Amino acid sequence: MTTIVNTPVVFIIFNRPDDAVKVFEQIALAQPRRLFVIADGPRNDDEAARCAATRAIIDRVDWECDVRTNFSDSNMGCRRRIMSGLDWVFDQVDEVIILEDDCVPDQSFFPYCDAMLERYRDDTRFMMVCGTNYLKDKLDIPETYTYSQFFAVWGWATWKRAWKLYDRDMEFWPRYRDSGQLSGIYPSERVCKWLTWMFDHIHQMDSWATPWTYTCMFNNALSIVPRVNLISNIGIEGAHFRAANHEYLSMPTFSLNTTAITHPTQVFPDQRYDGPFFANSTLFTVPSWPLWRRVAGKVKRALMKAAGIRGAAPVK
Repeated sequence: MTTIVNTPVVFIIFNRPDDAVKVFEQIALAQPRRLFVIADGPRNDDEAARCAATRAIIDRVDWECDVRTNFSDSNMGCRRRIMSGLDWVFDQVDEVIILEDDCVPDQSFFPYCDAMLERYRDDTRFMMVCGTNYLKDKLDIPETYTYSQFFAVWGWATWKRAWKLYDRDMEFWPRYRDSGQLSGIYPSERVCKWLTWMFDHIHQMDSWATPWTYTCMFNNALSIVPRVNLISNIGIEGAHFRAANHEYLSMPTFSLNTTAITHPTQVFPDQRYDGPFFANSTLFTVPSWPLWRRVAGKVKRALMKAAGIRGAAPVK
């Protein structure tokens, strides 16, 4: 079944051709008229062949499509590569659907994103459209979608107006943390502890998604979440999250009826979704890093602070 998606699609790839081809097959069914492909470079000679094989998948585009590529010759790392790649995309278009090479969508993900991007295009209360529903098919609501205070980036869509707010340095996080601002956003203590840990350790992680979450939160934004899960993350190899969260790998996807969309009547964080997710998810478990890594992190932050680099967290 061919979907025909109206919105430009961004495909982020690296060195996993077996995973990437499964995502590409779903993109091909959707036949976007514009496809932006962002690729990082290999970290070593052994990795070069896998990177090349992954990039070669794009040669299979056989429908009418304006394909634009942004391939790095050297390895930039996940954080810098995705940030710079999305900057490049938003220099050219105003809204996009974004899929990484391990996030396999159901076909209804594409018309769902089309509809949400159009409906909320100028509504600054919203920063992103999520394809992932961590409750799978257990969210018992009559609406086609709802609103959340969590910002899941496994298959998502957003607008240039939102990306322009992206705070990659998180410069004011220490001030927000020390003045207790986080507890004013989230009533859940376990969620606050997890986010505090994440934000405190941003300089030790190769993460672009953590500053994005921070940006959405401190712009008092909401995400849009489908009634059922539309994305399956198959990235077991090279996954960027902890093994404790294995329950979210390869989640089943379901089809969402996008021909007769039922919209929420009011805008607020829906506790039918956020309540059980925040209370029960293993995602919100503060990890324990080894002593050497904690010491290395403190030294790095101290050096950054001494050098006057923006965004350096205070040394504890």
